[in-house]
Amino acid sequence: MKYDVVEQIFNKYSTLRKFEHLEIDVHFCILDKSEQVQRFASQPQEVMLGKDIRVSFPEFIGKEDILQSILQGQQENFELAAIRRTFDHQSDIYINIYIISEPKEKSSLMILIEDVTEKLKIKQDLLKITNAANLLSMTLVAYKNYMDTVISSMADALLVTTNTGKIKKINLAAQKLFDFQESELINQPISLIFDDNFLLLRIINHYSKINRDLQHFEVVCRKKTREKVLVAFSCAVMQKKNEVLEDIIYIGRDITSRQRREQRNNAQYAITRILSESQSIKQAMPEILQAICQSLEWDVGELWTTSEYISTDVPEDSEDAVLRCVEIWSSRVVSVREFKAVTWQTTYVPSVGFPGQIWDRRSPLWIKNILDYDDLQRSPTAVASGLCSAFGFPILDDNKILGVMTFFSRDVQPKDADLLQMMVSVGSQIAHFMKRRQAENELLESESRYRDICENANDLIQSVNHCGHFLYVNRTWCKTLGYSAAEVAQMNVFDIIHPDFQNHCRQMFYRLMSGQQIEQVKVAFIAKNGQTVFLEGNINCKFAGGKPIATRGIFRNITQRVALEEALRHQQEQTEQLWQARLPALTSNSLQLPTDSTHADVTYVTVLCADIVGLCEIAASESAMQLVNLLCPIFVTFDYLSNYYGLEKIKTINDVYVVMAGLPTKRPDHAQAIAKMALDMQTAIATFNLENQQNFNICIGIHTGSVTAGAIGLNDIINIARCIESQSLADTIQVTPTTYEQLRDEFSLEPQGEMEISGQENITTYLLRGKKIGE
Repeated sequence: MKYDVVEQIFNKYSTLRKFEHLEIDVHFCILDKSEQVQRFASQPQEVMLGKDIRVSFPEFIGKEDILQSILQGQQENFELAAIRRTFDHQSDIYINIYIISEPKEKSSLMILIEDVTEKLKIKQDLLKITNAANLLSMTLVAYKNYMDTVISSMADALLVTTNTGKIKKINLAAQKLFDFQESELINQPISLIFDDNFLLLRIINHYSKINRDLQHFEVVCRKKTREKVLVAFSCAVMQKKNEVLEDIIYIGRDITSRQRREQRNNAQYAITRILSESQSIKQAMPEILQAICQSLEWDVGELWTTSEYISTDVPEDSEDAVLRCVEIWSSRVVSVREFKAVTWQTTYVPSVGFPGQIWDRRSPLWIKNILDYDDLQRSPTAVASGLCSAFGFPILDDNKILGVMTFFSRDVQPKDADLLQMMVSVGSQIAHFMKRRQAENELLESESRYRDICENANDLIQSVNHCGHFLYVNRTWCKTLGYSAAEVAQMNVFDIIHPDFQNHCRQMFYRLMSGQQIEQVKVAFIAKNGQTVFLEGNINCKFAGGKPIATRGIFRNITQRVALEEALRHQQEQTEQLWQARLPALTSNSLQLPTDSTHADVTYVTVLCADIVGLCEIAASESAMQLVNLLCPIFVTFDYLSNYYGLEKIKTINDVYVVMAGLPTKRPDHAQAIAKMALDMQTAIATFNLENQQNFNICIGIHTGSVTAGAIGLNDIINIARCIESQSLADTIQVTPTTYEQLRDEFSLEPQGEMEISGQENITTYLLRGKKIGE
């Protein structure tokens, strides 16, 4: 066994080994030593025969039990490894101490000491290298995990392919973008998702020519569902030391949304430009269909409506409407001849088919896959033509639907809510264009009709600029005043205004230019033949940007009426003179009462004043002869009633009818006779309105007073009656308190309120309603 231990110690390493030795007895004293053993001792001078080994080698202190155990044969050996010795003037060394027993008869221990400084140094260096390698490995693993985390959490898609285009790695973003699982893409060609089959070749050629990576290029890609997406890629080429291309790294970002936003903006701009340049909806619609298809990259566009062509004249009740296609545009890259032929022959009712459902819902509709949509009339032909997706929207004027526009695409198109929202606005924009064009056409027609009306009107119509020069006169104006169009163009309006009206017209012109409103004007023009032509009408001023542009006037020739009014005024003056001459005689004779009467100098008289409301306005709108013919029956009836009740007609001045009772013949029922005539006058007006389809009203005022000899006080009575009449409401009879006292027993009256009389205190008036029942 002892030799096995020794063999184990000496053959521990494959290299040649050198040992120093010591032999100690049972008391741990040195019995024998080798020549160089002291150089390993802690106290070299103490390594002497007979000395305790624990002095020179303190490592044995505390190991006495182990040494005794080896001496007694209980333990074969003991080893102290890598003991460090530190010296002041030389490098530290490391030793291993091996303790083995001698034969029993010797009762001693053999101690072998080996210098392991170099071996331990090598071992430590190897350990450092191993630790460094382990640390590097851990760092690489951590970095790999970190990079895997980064790649997995990247928002951009990452693909790594070989130089032949086979996919080696993809990240989670790429899986989500293209709707593929990782296992479905690994070792598959990149052409599975790239529409451009020559992209890989272009990348390699680009790198070979300029030795630079290809940056920021856009590629149309396909999802697993064959839906198109636009991806902006940057590409990096991994190269080996021998300049052989190994891997290609693609980093891409989905820019489909940006592309669609740009497409929508382009479509909106194109539609706005088309509508601004088109003269009619029939000219605009083919261009709008083409613009939408080309801007949004759709292949077929249609317009459906219920009439021959789209218009605003659509019946409100559209339940029985029949939709037919009136316009189609298709791209040249698709063959849809059969689909278009079927479309031209197809009609829909609301809620049936693709256009019919949009018409019925009045809202846009999107079909991702035509195969999943039930349109038995056109779906098979659409699929056979390679069409896959569709969308449509209504053209709405408020809630009134005018038409439907539908579009088809060969590609699978996911629903785009923003596009549908924009197309709703486009539908409203088209409807507004149609309404605006219709309004413009109606305005042109209206202007044409207005010019025809102006030219053929019996009234004189003129327009004058802010300097007074004529801008327009109608045919009647020229005919009435005798001036030609050429002469009018050279004239100023103030050149032909009569001198008596010059100042008034200039003031009125300046007031109009300053923004004042003038309702009724009367003016006199000098005709070409020198005659004075009197005109009456309305005039206003047109402003633009706060500045006056022109005055516009519409006049009626009242020359004959002015002449007739002058003749009537002259005749009334003559009648007034005759009445004033007659009145004193009548009153003086009637007031010659018996001298024994206590009231010999007082006569009581009741006066009635009546006025037809609005007669001045009626006179302004009718000719003189028409006015005479209209009013003659009324005044004839009034004259008849005056004679019937034995009343005295005083005069008719400025359309006020005046009668009195009590003069020249005294009568006690003067107030009652006037009241009866007033009621009959109301009845006569109502009958006249019914027979002549008129709406005349009459106001009547009645006052009772006393006169003395010479008719003193009669004018006051007439004036009070006229004042009561002028303040009365239409179609009423108002009486003063003195008349009320005469009538209250026989007639129905009710208080009306106080009324102001010029020069006197306010008086209370009463409304005459009629005779009391039973009277």
